[in-house]
Amino acid sequence: MWRHVAANAITFLMVALFLTGGLIMWGKAEYDAPGPLTQAVCVQVQSGSNMRRVSRDLAVQGAVSSASIFRIGADYEDKTGQLKAGSFLVEPEASMQQIVDQITRGGASTCGTEIVYRIGVNQVSVQVRELDPATNRFAELATFTQGEEEAPAEYTLTRDEADVRFRVAVAEGVTSWQVVNALEGMEIMDGTVTETPPEGSLAPDSYEVRKGDDRGALLARMEAAQETLLAAAWEARAEDLPIDSPEELLILASIIEKETGLSEERRQVSSVFVNRINQGMRLQTDPTVIYGITNGEGVLGRGLRRSELRAETAYNTYVIPGLPPTPIANPGRASLMAAAQPDETPYIFFVADGTGGHAFATTLDEHNRNVAAWRQIEAEQGAAAAGNASTGGTD
Repeated sequence: MWRHVAANAITFLMVALFLTGGLIMWGKAEYDAPGPLTQAVCVQVQSGSNMRRVSRDLAVQGAVSSASIFRIGADYEDKTGQLKAGSFLVEPEASMQQIVDQITRGGASTCGTEIVYRIGVNQVSVQVRELDPATNRFAELATFTQGEEEAPAEYTLTRDEADVRFRVAVAEGVTSWQVVNALEGMEIMDGTVTETPPEGSLAPDSYEVRKGDDRGALLARMEAAQETLLAAAWEARAEDLPIDSPEELLILASIIEKETGLSEERRQVSSVFVNRINQGMRLQTDPTVIYGITNGEGVLGRGLRRSELRAETAYNTYVIPGLPPTPIANPGRASLMAAAQPDETPYIFFVADGTGGHAFATTLDEHNRNVAAWRQIEAEQGAAAAGNASTGGTD
């Protein structure tokens, strides 16, 4: 009898172990298998949240087939205590394992609502936008010009939400003064900037920030990024480049940045200045003259006067030989590389062509014809603008 009982017990134990093993294998397969999502969703992990709460939210959104398996898997991988706050874009068919890795790895948020402060040459615009997970495109909720327009309610309400993200986007060609002035107008940031960073030392880019971040710390990030970009450009420079130092390369890149906004033109513009330096010609570029007048503090807002083009200043490249003493703006990666690797061309002149680009020339006669064509375009544009003003609008 006891043998029979023992045999039954052993059989029961083996069945139980078999079922348990099968259950574990099934759970592991579910944890690693493609998830049920058919379109992306944005998962928000609040600060102070826990894996149980997040797993429930994921189940409600249809991102996981079982909240329990999700939690068990996270615990088995020893990641339950590594949960990071943020907004995470979960792609279609993402497995539970992939989601756990995403919400515990951290880093920059990838979805949700964000406020972007865009520091441009002419203004600082503020945009409130939200990512639509289904289309992976941002929808604009509100926008205004910092310092010129009253902030809309959508901005003030969103700014104070716990899960909103903030980003500072610096455009190519802005000056260091413009960056500092813009940062001082952002109430989400703390700290006082006692000294404007050297011109050209800030890398134009998009920087994610948090409310309360120090302005000086952000500027330090920008300076470190620009140092890296400049070092890479200097390392990759052409062998016969008539530039003697990384600082001179930075100066040339800043001039290129202010002369053209077309990526396909940067190396051609660079070639003109390099050809002029090689031939001992003055650079004769308006942006340097303008910088000598404004010191990089704002926009001139008018055309240059003849007296200003004749004035002997350190930045008047119509008068001085070679490069000005400092950069005249903060150039981006493309302009740095254009300065380091100019096209090989015979051009020594260029002028606007009315399309947003420039007409390049090798001889003075050819250049004069291009200038005459541009003057005609300017006159036609001026007449059209005057006509629109007299009729009270545009067609």
